[in-house]
Amino acid sequence: MMNIDVLSIFPEMFEGVLGQSILKKAAEKGAAKYNVVNFRDYADNKHQTVDDYPYGGGAGMVLKPQPIFDAVAGLKERAKSTSPRVILMCPQGERYTQKKAEELAKEEHLIFICGHYEGYDERIREHVITDEISIGDYVLTGGELGAMVVIDSVVRLLPGVLGSEESHIQDSFSTGLLEHPHYTRPAEFRGMKVPDVLVSGNHKLIEEWRMKESLRRTLNRRPDLLEDADLSDQQKKWLDELIKLNE
Repeated sequence: MMNIDVLSIFPEMFEGVLGQSILKKAAEKGAAKYNVVNFRDYADNKHQTVDDYPYGGGAGMVLKPQPIFDAVAGLKERAKSTSPRVILMCPQGERYTQKKAEELAKEEHLIFICGHYEGYDERIREHVITDEISIGDYVLTGGELGAMVVIDSVVRLLPGVLGSEESHIQDSFSTGLLEHPHYTRPAEFRGMKVPDVLVSGNHKLIEEWRMKESLRRTLNRRPDLLEDADLSDQQKKWLDELIKLNE
């Protein structure tokens, strides 16, 4: 079971997300356990303030180190975990990818720190966290939404969570390419037909079509992904053919 702790001053934001869909099923199956903590509870002052003005002046407020240090220490002790991944959601962090999700899915204990205000006391970065993650080159009001994105993408990778173990293997980005198009019944809808190969029953041709379409979609939408994609000789041949068709 993966233990997932979240530190936030708005814990109620997570109630709907963690209690629905795949995340709910993961908890019911015993694959993941969630614990959302208001780190105001760890503040060492009667007003439970967790932020203060920055030294040197400047706009905004900065999260104090004490509540975060004590909250993380408390979560480690409670879980009897000596080496959890402590993740700071921050626009300065590394850009989140499927590869990172697969890496985190191998861990037993994740702790997410969701900040607000202008930023974090630098000592939190230097002495508490193991990872800084950004879900994109933009700024949100706080780290909660980003943490929800990361948790969702990680939990769905845990063994037994999805109905089919092949589901996440074939996802976009898992193979280094974008996923091929999908079709379902009816075979013809308002004059629009499903490609003949998909109803042919020839599984070899279907797999070839899917791979070619995956390459085509990646070439047209995210050609940057092809630079690092580990392609077979056959895939490289198909890709060359697609590039020539686009010229």
